[in-house]
Amino acid sequence: MKISIERGTLLKAVGQAQSVVERRNTIPILANVLIEAEGDKVSFRATDLDIEVVDKCAAMVERAGATTVSAVTLHEIVRKLPDGAMVQLTDDGANGRLTVEAGRSNFSLATLPKEDFPVMASAEYDSNFAVPAPVLRRLFDKSKFAISTEETRYYLNGVYMHVADSENGKSLRCVATDGHRLARIDAPLPPEAGDMPGVIVPRKTVGELRKLLEDDDMQIAVSVSEAKIRFATPDITLTSKVIDGTFPDYTRVIPMGNTRKLEVDAAEFAKAVDRVATVSSERSRAVKLTLEEDKLTLSVNAPDSGAAEEELAVAYADERLEIGFNAKYLLEIASQVDRENAVFLFNSSGDPTLMREGGDTSAVYVVMPMRV
Repeated sequence: MKISIERGTLLKAVGQAQSVVERRNTIPILANVLIEAEGDKVSFRATDLDIEVVDKCAAMVERAGATTVSAVTLHEIVRKLPDGAMVQLTDDGANGRLTVEAGRSNFSLATLPKEDFPVMASAEYDSNFAVPAPVLRRLFDKSKFAISTEETRYYLNGVYMHVADSENGKSLRCVATDGHRLARIDAPLPPEAGDMPGVIVPRKTVGELRKLLEDDDMQIAVSVSEAKIRFATPDITLTSKVIDGTFPDYTRVIPMGNTRKLEVDAAEFAKAVDRVATVSSERSRAVKLTLEEDKLTLSVNAPDSGAAEEELAVAYADERLEIGFNAKYLLEIASQVDRENAVFLFNSSGDPTLMREGGDTSAVYVVMPMRV
């Protein structure tokens, strides 16, 4: 194999591959990226056996072929090469070496046989549809903060993507929860997605997917089966196993009868929470909200480090209410609001609180209160 490729193109492709590779590997081949050159294209494939990413890009292919080389080492080399450099990759199969040349730099890297590289079996997908990149980005970006990191409840370690009934008919819905907070985001259902099985997309896959969604004009081809999900652009294909588990019935925890309504400027609210939380003890990070007519008082009382209080002018017309929350959860939920106003709906100091963006019901958040 012998190819020439522009440094920026190579860096992007290898960067995508090396981020999938697990740093601590007991199987040496899984630390490698499979490079395959044919025609005027070269593809870079990496896997951790749960996720596989294939990135195709244009290159001058003098000699077709394939090899595998350490993804992290190749990425580090390419990252340190000068901008705009032409990089030449030459594989010497007999010696098990890949030569990387650019200008006066020359590297010789150990390779492993391409035959040893595990390629994810292509599954039969039950459902195939296309979603605009901004729609998919919103679904996952706004829900991923609520993914649980608790390994014992593995079925919460991802985003549950499924078809659901919403106020505007059927929708494509993403839900994530860790038991303390919940995010439920809806988007219009793509025409061919009606028979899609509900799947739990793992946390790592959600992180890798973000890189495919930068281009607003891109249509993402989504394929779903009971065991796998695939996201593809013309250049990049990301295939992932889904979490084998049952997502709990989240509709039971979304409160319907919360009538006490608070409307507040989302950015101002987030800044105020952040300021008063500075003195709270790390362990509890509790912030108390005291609601009175058109006034919200945020306060923290941490006996070991101090106290803080801040008032905000808000729209609130119900009876007085005192309720406490974990500051981190409040900040994360407030930072999801794209519109100016966040609307909080309370019931009592012990019940879950609902939040949404202005009058928009396509994004709904639930947060559990704390005792303060």
